[in-house]
Amino acid sequence: LQVVRYSTLFAGVVYGWYHRRTLRAEHDLHKIDAAKHQREHLIAQAKEAWIKKQTAPLKTADTLITDPEDPNFDLEKLIARWEATA
Repeated sequence: LQVVRYSTLFAGVVYGWYHRRTLRAEHDLHKIDAAKHQREHLIAQAKEAWIKKQTAPLKTADTLITDPEDPNFDLEKLIARWEATA
């Protein structure tokens, strides 16, 4: 009777160890896949942002800012433009 008890206990410990090992391996694979999908998502976002940045109208020095609240507002350039068009 003692042999059966200890054999069952030993078999349960071995099974638990094996089962935990397989669960951990599956979890590690899942983490690797999740990281891969996250990187792909970030790369796609970066590509979209780069395309959006490249297609945005470029701001040149020739652009006239007419908003007096803008820190880049230059009254002299505005008056010179008005004189040139008049």
